[in-house]
Amino acid sequence: MGIMVWVTRDFSHMSEIASGLVIKKTVDILKKKKKAVLGLATGNSPTGLYKHFARAANEGLFDSGRIRSFNLDEYVGLPGDNIQQRVLHPESYAYFMIQELFSHLEKKFIETRVPYGSLIDQKKLIRELKENKSDWEFRGTDAGKSIAIHARASSEYLTWIRREILDGYARKIKAAGGIDLQIIGVGGRGHVAFHESGIPFKGSSVMLVKLDENTIHNAVADGHFSRKADSPQYAVSMGAELVYQAKTVVLLANGARKTESVTRSLLGGVTPEIPISYGQQYSKRGGELIYVLDHVAAEGLLANRRELKERNVAIRNLT
Repeated sequence: MGIMVWVTRDFSHMSEIASGLVIKKTVDILKKKKKAVLGLATGNSPTGLYKHFARAANEGLFDSGRIRSFNLDEYVGLPGDNIQQRVLHPESYAYFMIQELFSHLEKKFIETRVPYGSLIDQKKLIRELKENKSDWEFRGTDAGKSIAIHARASSEYLTWIRREILDGYARKIKAAGGIDLQIIGVGGRGHVAFHESGIPFKGSSVMLVKLDENTIHNAVADGHFSRKADSPQYAVSMGAELVYQAKTVVLLANGARKTESVTRSLLGGVTPEIPISYGQQYSKRGGELIYVLDHVAAEGLLANRRELKERNVAIRNLT
């Protein structure tokens, strides 16, 4: 099918173009199916899109009461004495979605789901991992790694995490018929959700991830958490292999911090070093991959148009 890249002027223009594409896709899906299944992302990149999307729903362009959604990821170890406090913590992704999208919809989605990271007690998790080292293994070549819990783990708690938290979320997505349209952002090193650089693609369905120390440090430095002790050390996340099973994937990126990873994702090889590079493989299998970028994030691609054409990547510059 090929890959389509839209280049926009700035964040506002990127949000406008991306929302137009997502709204049209949603309308088309609902013409063919009774219900649409959307995959949603957090972070700054989709916030403008969500505002346009909610407005379109409220104006009656499509029926938001026929939509079910699944989010990409959620922290493990948010501050709070119980599950409710962790879910409603201002830095939880559940709270983010309420603030940025769900609370703005006059007609609510059929169902919304965020990975069940808040159900995990981080202190107990750390203790179980320490006491049952033969039950799991790290997977990844960089600082952030996935924790693969063995099928026959002796720890009941780790077994519960694997069966209910990880595999359980994947089962819910499958039961919904899979994701029709997935929205993703891009991490500075090309990661999608918490599928961090170096985590292998194979078997990356829903993962338990040990966060990179740099990720934890930046969460404190950026003011999300007052100190390292309050910052989550783990997350539950869809992996690239699951993300790119959606029928359509819309990737948003803006700013200089994303330029290198965006460029390498389409002009380099498919490598876990740049997790979003998996999109090349996804496109060759027939998936519809759309990039919507501001002109800064697109600089490396704009400088290599001939090679993009050879790789069956179409680029449209709206600047």
